[in-house]
Parts: sequence; C-alpha cells; structure tokens
Amino acid sequence: MSRPIRFFLLCAVLTALSCSNSPRSSEPDPATVSPAAAEEAPPGDGAVPKLTTGIERIHEQIRNAPGRTGILAEKNLYSLFGEEVIIRDFFADRRGGFFLDVGCAWPIRANNSYYLEKHLGWQGIGIDALGDYAAGWARERPASTFVQALVAERTGGEAAFFKSGKIGLSSAKRYRADGRHFGGELPVEEIKVPTTTLNDLLDRLGVDHVDLVALDIEGHELKALRGLDLERFQPALILAEGRRPKVEEYLQGEGYEVVERYLPFDPVNTYYQRRSAPQATPGGD
Repeated sequence: MSRPIRFFLLCAVLTALSCSNSPRSSEPDPATVSPAAAEEAPPGDGAVPKLTTGIERIHEQIRNAPGRTGILAEKNLYSLFGEEVIIRDFFADRRGGFFLDVGCAWPIRANNSYYLEKHLGWQGIGIDALGDYAAGWARERPASTFVQALVAERTGGEAAFFKSGKIGLSSAKRYRADGRHFGGELPVEEIKVPTTTLNDLLDRLGVDHVDLVALDIEGHELKALRGLDLERFQPALILAEGRRPKVEEYLQGEGYEVVERYLPFDPVNTYYQRRSAPQATPGGD
C-alpha cells in the first residue's frame, strides 16, 4: 500500500500538536508540555492551523468509522490518533505486558504506551534520540526505562540526528527536520547520538520477551526492525507509522501480517500481528 508524501509529512509533526483533551503532566517541562501551547506560529504562517484542521479531520474519520464497538469505542485519553484503544483491543486489556516504545517522545502526551503502564500495569522501554524527554519519563513513567539512542541495524559509535527548531519534527533525516515542506526552513541542530540495535539494547537490560513494539521514527522503521530478532522476542503486535511497502514486505517475511480490521480506525499507522499466534479476542464484545 502506498502513502502520499503529504501524509508522511503530516505524521512527522503530529506529536508537536497534542489533543486538547490530553492530560497534562503534574510538573510540565519542555519535553512534556504541548509545543503548540509553548510557541506561537509566526505572523502569516498558516501551517499550524492547516495541520490542526487536518488532524481534526482524521479524528472525525476515526469517530465515524463503522464497527467501533467495545474497547474500540472508548474515549482515547493519551495517544494522538486512538492508537491506545486499538492496542487495548488487540490485547483485550490484558494486564502486565511489556512494550518497546521507539520514538517515544513525551511520556504522556501523544504517547502510545502510557495507558498500558498507568492503567494496566505494563512495563517497558521508551527510546528516543533526544535526551530532552528523559526527565519527564523519569518523573511520569516509574515502571519504564528511558534510553537515549538512535535505533539502527548495528550497535556502536554515533550517528547524526537533526534536532528541529520545532519540537516534534526532529529526525535522522535533515529534510524531515527543517520543515521546508511547510513553507519555510526551520533552524536545525545536528547532534550525535549513540546507535544501538534493539537486540543489543534488550540484552543489556535483561529483557527476553516483548509483547508490543511501537515505532514512530519517521521512515527509520525498517532499520530498527532489522536490528530486532522477531523470532526470538516474538512481539504479538507491531505498530509502525505509515503505510510503508518495504516495512510490510519485511514483516511478511518474518511471519507477520497486517491486521486489516484496524485500518479504518487509524489511517496514520499500520498494525501487524504474528501469523503463528492467534490474535487476542477483541475486548468488550
């Protein structure tokens, strides 16, 4: 399946605009508050209103999708596009799982794993190339471990990462970080970030099984997946941003298939389940 480039670009900045009903951290800091609230668009800049309108249209599409019953029909509390209710539905609100949240960003806002930890007692690892989020995760996510790293196919050394002047656009690719597709180039700071494979990271932290892998890393998903032994760790569900044919082809070769049932409820992400393991009974019905 293909995805128009404008949709990829929209996804790249979605985390910069958190939903109005997202709970606020008790002690906000630059990594946990909404950047949209912290900084105003320059005069005449129509990008933020257009993006806000686009996001609301997606929310409306999800709200009106037929078949939203049980857990899928519940109100989304933290994630940006209802990812959390899809994850909850897949696992039928199972308690005590383990997640990998790659490209995790804020600990609560627009976060796919916070509900699991807060309400269902899950534990996990949040990984992001920016260390700005570390303090927020340490404060708000006591059951999880935050790691600053750029997930790659090989461990060792450092790689370039581009920190955007607009929070939420930072990327391993400069052209995704500078905002040129939104009518003007933002300042970009190139930083060096240690690289690691997910295999080595999990080994270092003593993890031998993962239930959920969530990837929001702006086109870097395939490299991250190639560094994870899916047969060994056997995540039941993989959430990957976008509709990327190469990611789908790779995961099919690793024994995963698209969960077609969830496509109407999230036009931004794709959900993959292991073919060799039965999907959990959808919650609620």
